[in-house]
Amino acid sequence: MKSRGLYGKKFLDLREREIEVGPPDEDHVIVKVYACGVCGTDINFVRDWEGEPMPLGHEIAAEVLEVGKNVTNVKPGDRVIVEDCTMCGICEECKSGHPELCRNMYNMEGQPGMGQYMSVRFNCLDRFEGLDYVPACLTEPLAVCLTAVLSSDIPLGGSVAVLGPGPLGLMCARLARLQGAGFVAITGLPADNPREKARLEAARKLGCDMIIEVGKQDVEEEIKRKFPKGVDRVIVSAPPQSIYDALKIIRFGGIINFFGLHFGGQSVINVDINDLIFRKITLRPTFAEPAINFPVANRLLRDGLVDAGALITHTFGFEEARRIMGAVIDGSQPIVKAVMLPNG
Repeated sequence: MKSRGLYGKKFLDLREREIEVGPPDEDHVIVKVYACGVCGTDINFVRDWEGEPMPLGHEIAAEVLEVGKNVTNVKPGDRVIVEDCTMCGICEECKSGHPELCRNMYNMEGQPGMGQYMSVRFNCLDRFEGLDYVPACLTEPLAVCLTAVLSSDIPLGGSVAVLGPGPLGLMCARLARLQGAGFVAITGLPADNPREKARLEAARKLGCDMIIEVGKQDVEEEIKRKFPKGVDRVIVSAPPQSIYDALKIIRFGGIINFFGLHFGGQSVINVDINDLIFRKITLRPTFAEPAINFPVANRLLRDGLVDAGALITHTFGFEEARRIMGAVIDGSQPIVKAVMLPNG
C-alpha cells in the first residue's frame, strides 16, 4: 500500500513523500498510525538540521492491520505502541541483564512515524488497551522521562528541580512526585508568549510546588531561598546550557540527570571538574534507547496517574504541520504538546 509521510530539515523545510509499505515478511507487522506526537527532536530537525531531510515522528500509537506468518504476539485489530529502537535480546549485554546497553537494536527502518502506515518488526510493538490513540502516543516520551527519573535515585521526600517546562520536563516533574519527591520545582522562560504561558499553567496543573521564570527570576536565588544548601536532585530536560544553572542549585553530593539535546551548535559547555570532585556531584546523562519502560509508562497513562489531558493541547494533519511546528518554535500558540493524526 502507499503511505504518505513527513520529512523535514532546517528552516521548517517540510516535505511529504509517498513510500510503498508491505506486504509483511514473516517477522514484520503492518500498522496504521493513528497518532504521533511531536518530539523536541523533531523540532530540532526542522529548526537546525542541515543534512538530508529526516523522517519525522517516533511517538507512535497504531492499529495492527496485517502480520507475518511467524508473528504470534499481536493480531489484526490490536492497538499497539511502536518502539523506535528495540533491544535485540540476544547480544552479550542483553543476556547479561543490561538491555539498555544493546548496540544491535531494531529500529523504524527509515520510516516516519508521522506517516499513514508502517512495516515494523514484531518485537518493536507493545499492545495496549483501555486508552485512546492520542493519549497513548505519550507512551514513548513518558518512558524517556521515567528512565531519567528512575536513574536519578530521588530520595523519599526529597527535593527536585526540573529545568525546562516542555512536555518532557512536565512529565519528569509529575513522575518525580510519583517517585516520592516531597518538593518539585520547575523552571521555564517567562510567560510572555502563548506557548510559555500554557506550559507554566500545565506545570501548576501537574502539581509543581515552585515555578521559576528564568530571566524574570534568578534560579539560584529562588531555589536557595527555600533550600539554602541546594536541592537533592536536578533533572535537565532543557538544552545543555541549562546545566550551568543545575550546578548552582545542586546540593553537596547531589545528582544532576540530563537528557536535553541541541543540534544547532550549542551542545558543548565548560564544566569545572574540580568543583564536581570537591562537591561530590554526579552528572548522569540518560538516553532512552533502546526502548525501556514502555509498558509501565502506558499503564501510568491508562490509570490517569499522568494526565495526558494536561499535556496534549493540539492535534493536526499534514496540511497544518508547518504551521503547528512553526508555532512550537516561535511560541505564537498555546501549544504544550502537539500530536499529528496522519490518517485524519
